[in-house]
Amino acid sequence: MIGIIGCGAMGGAMIARLVERGHTARCHDTMPEARARGAASGAEPCDTLAQLGSACDRIILSLPRADIVRAVMDELTPHLRPGAIVLDTSTSEPETTKALGAAAKDYTFLDGPVSGGPSGARAGTMTMVLGGPEDAIAELRPILDDLTAKTVHVGPVGAGHAAKIANNLLCAANLVLVSEMARLAEAGGIPLDSLLEGVNAGSGRSGVSEVNFPKWVMSGAFDSGFTMGLMRKDVGLAVKLAGEAGLNLPATHAIAEIWEASRETLEDSADFNEIYKYRSQDHV
Repeated sequence: MIGIIGCGAMGGAMIARLVERGHTARCHDTMPEARARGAASGAEPCDTLAQLGSACDRIILSLPRADIVRAVMDELTPHLRPGAIVLDTSTSEPETTKALGAAAKDYTFLDGPVSGGPSGARAGTMTMVLGGPEDAIAELRPILDDLTAKTVHVGPVGAGHAAKIANNLLCAANLVLVSEMARLAEAGGIPLDSLLEGVNAGSGRSGVSEVNFPKWVMSGAFDSGFTMGLMRKDVGLAVKLAGEAGLNLPATHAIAEIWEASRETLEDSADFNEIYKYRSQDHV
């Protein structure tokens, strides 16, 4: 039995995917309406973490922040079954993850943050970077194969979250840089689609130039399912990690300042690709 804790956009999409693939699932969320959505997708809703933990030996967390992950684990742990595996797919903090992994006694705690958004979760095409023991990952392989198109084991517990923070920082930086190049192209009379065709044929290409811009920016859709607030949080985590390591990373700080300054015109609820709108204005 699989338990999913957190029935938001990502958790809800994972529930629908797993049930569709033949898994039996239970779900929990502090919001009754979110539990109802999980139930509508085929999972049995649990009113408490105790109910879920005592019934499930494979548990997936899909939560917004590290402090919530820690609070959930504090409440859930006494009810976990011996041999249970808890997979945290949230974008959490490596130090929190390491502590939770070390505290696990008769169960295993892994980190496996994902890329691909709710649409990738629903289609089973996400990428997941995993931290934790290989034997536990092997135990989860039937679930991972149904949720993802690619998994990468990057190291011990906490390594997955470190890799995801690095990935999201690079994505945030590339969004800013491609947006600035779009302004440069416009000033030179070069159509944006022509610019991207040239960039994507060369060494400057990235996931942002190949996917984000055509799919969500140039189309005007801005409906990726990932918000400005979530990206600001992840960029902030990168700055925090650099500070904890005593590193001077000027480019990281410069990108973080741009994302923070964009609060003037872009709310946390806006799609994160809308940073393009901020960079297309004369803020610099």
